[in-house]
Amino acid sequence: MRELDGKVALVTGASRGIGRAIAVALGERGAKVIVNYTANEAAAAEAAAAVQAAGGTAVTKRFDVSDPAAVDAAIREISSDGGLHILVNNAGIAVNGLVLGGKDADWKRSIDVNLNGTYYCTRAALRPLLKARDAGRIINITSVTAESGSAGQAPYVAAKAGVIGLTKVLAKEYASRGITVNAVSPGFIETDMTASELPAARRESLLKEIPLGRVGAPADVAAAVVYLAGPGGAYVTGQVLRVNGGLLM
Repeated sequence: MRELDGKVALVTGASRGIGRAIAVALGERGAKVIVNYTANEAAAAEAAAAVQAAGGTAVTKRFDVSDPAAVDAAIREISSDGGLHILVNNAGIAVNGLVLGGKDADWKRSIDVNLNGTYYCTRAALRPLLKARDAGRIINITSVTAESGSAGQAPYVAAKAGVIGLTKVLAKEYASRGITVNAVSPGFIETDMTASELPAARRESLLKEIPLGRVGAPADVAAAVVYLAGPGGAYVTGQVLRVNGGLLM
C-alpha cells in the first residue's frame, strides 16, 4: 500500500532504534522521509538507505532538536522543497537518577531534548503543516513511564509526561485547521537505549509483568505511527496510543 505517496515526513532521531523503524515504515508507504540525526552521520546514512530499499525516498538532515534556531532553519529548508505533511517527534534521550542527589545538568538535558525538542520542532513545523490541507499529522513519541511513573527516572518521566500534555493542547488548538496531533506510548521496546540502560535483573522482572509475554520491537511502534500518519488515522486526535503488550492498561 502506498497511501503516503507524495507526502513528506520528518522523523527526528531517526538514525537508529524506533526512529529508524518509523522512517522505514513511512518510506514503505511511499513517503519521502527526512532522516534527522544529531551526531552519527554513518548511522543516518544507513537509515536513509534502508528507507530507499523499502521503496521510499530519503535524505538526511543534521540538527539538534534542543537548539531552536537550528530547528527553525532546518524545517524552513525542508518545507521549501515539497512542503511538510508529517512530523514525528521521536528524538529523545534516557536520563536516569534519583531525585535526591539529582544533577541540575541531567534534568535540564532531559527536558531540553525530550520536551523542548518536541515543542521547538512542532512550532517550526506548524506553518508548513497548515498548508498540507487537512492532511497535517503530528505524532509525538512518549513512554509508558509517562503514565505509570518509574522510580529512578524522574528527568525522563517528567519530560515524557510533558509531551503527553503538549499533545493534547496542540490537538485542541489545531483540529479546526485539519491537523491531527497524537502520541504513541511505547512500553518495553528492544533498542540500543533499553539494552544499555536496563539491568538484566530488571529486564527479567519486567518480562513477567507484560501480559503478551514478550519484549516489543521497534516495528511494533512504527506500525502505530503509520496508522496515525495515514488516512486511517484521519479522525483520531488528542490520543495516546499505547504500544506496550498490556504492560499498562
